[in-house]
Amino acid sequence: MNHQNDIVVGLDIGTTKIACFIGQRAENDKIKIIGFGKTPSKGVERGVVKNIKDTARSIQKAVEIASEQAGIPVTEVYVGIAGQHINSIQNIGTVVIPPEHKFIEQSDVDRLIDEQHNIMLNPGQDIIHIFPQNFVVDGEELSPDVNPVGVAGKQLKSNFHIVTGNTMNLINIHDSVERAGLKIKGVVLEPVASAYAVLDKTDRDAGVALVDIGGGTTDIAIFHEGVIRHTTVLPLAGNAITNDIKEGCKILREQAETLKTRFGSCLPQNVSENDIISIPGLRTQPPREISMRTLAGIIKARTETILEQVDFEIKKSKLEKNIFAGIVLTGGGAQLRHIKELTEFTTGIDTRIGLPNEHLDKDSDPEIINTMYSTGIGLVIYGFRELDEKERHNQENDTEAPVEPEPIAEPEPAKTTDEIFAEMPAQEETEPVVQKPKTTGKNAPKANKDKSKFGAQLMKSIDKYFGKVFGDDTIRNEGNEEQEL
Repeated sequence: MNHQNDIVVGLDIGTTKIACFIGQRAENDKIKIIGFGKTPSKGVERGVVKNIKDTARSIQKAVEIASEQAGIPVTEVYVGIAGQHINSIQNIGTVVIPPEHKFIEQSDVDRLIDEQHNIMLNPGQDIIHIFPQNFVVDGEELSPDVNPVGVAGKQLKSNFHIVTGNTMNLINIHDSVERAGLKIKGVVLEPVASAYAVLDKTDRDAGVALVDIGGGTTDIAIFHEGVIRHTTVLPLAGNAITNDIKEGCKILREQAETLKTRFGSCLPQNVSENDIISIPGLRTQPPREISMRTLAGIIKARTETILEQVDFEIKKSKLEKNIFAGIVLTGGGAQLRHIKELTEFTTGIDTRIGLPNEHLDKDSDPEIINTMYSTGIGLVIYGFRELDEKERHNQENDTEAPVEPEPIAEPEPAKTTDEIFAEMPAQEETEPVVQKPKTTGKNAPKANKDKSKFGAQLMKSIDKYFGKVFGDDTIRNEGNEEQEL
């Protein structure tokens, strides 16, 4: 496959930042980020676009930075979506396989998936993703590694995990991107995008819970046997921790964010009581001194609340005993010190930090190998996977095009003698011949010879025709003698 000229652009519209990533296929089938732009997010609250004009300006700025760095214009982008408005439902779909299909074809699977768009949704909801959970052919469930395409059967059924979002929020994202002069090529749930960046096939097959702690939301996606089984978005994340520090320490929000990112820890017992941080006072007020252990206590309380919600969602999915690869933490919130240990203590599940370097080229800029960029990089990888899938489908359609059988010739209807006469070659016109008494032998007139020859031709044609229609393998020769073929 020739992907040399393929370019994919991912746009992460987050609560705290808007980041644009321009990716290109590397020689080793990895992804190389050739353009990166980031700007503070304006007009977005908890993952939802509130002010379209402000968001559009932020998008435009981030894209311009990435486009200038890559040296190419940007016209189409894959956009991540999150927010408390994200919901998921389960549905069962069934289709009957047409009699002319000897086995299940890709068109049958596509038809089954497409029919899910017709299900009843709550008012103001639109479908974002449709994830088949399993396939059942004629009442027999296929194992996850068996493709239904090629299996013989008369009925195909599947359970579906369907992700929906608020229609107005989806429209606001489209309007913001289009106002920035861009076209949306695809909308992707953010934890799904992050999963492409930090997980590999082994993780998804073994079972894993991806937890993306962003600024406004904590996104969860649980995989098992290679399939996404559960998704949810929690309205608590890094900004809630920052607000607690701001209120608890009575300082500015910017100061609270700096304390969290530079000195924050999730485990007070790991911090010395004697470590003190001095915060400049406002105007004539004296500097404020804050104990690092006190800061860690505030961070731990809010982080624990978030992780307890994560644990509840994992138990709700009924997959807690099937996530053998444990929990993978990513997003900006995963940079908090000791958050891995606190997660393991709260949930009782093995945990690791997921960096977005699983599929990046080794020469990638170290600056972007950061948990806060997992969604943006994942959007680029998702775009390339979609290109591969479309190309694979096109190749299958070309190679597996059904060969039309040659039509069976219908027997021609029996013709009348007049029709047979009409099809025979016209006789040459001759001068009128004066009729004379009939003679035989060598002195027979020429006209009689022609008539005799014509009659023989007629009989031969009639015998040939009816032999063809009725299957007679005997015809007369010109000497009126029977001859077997």
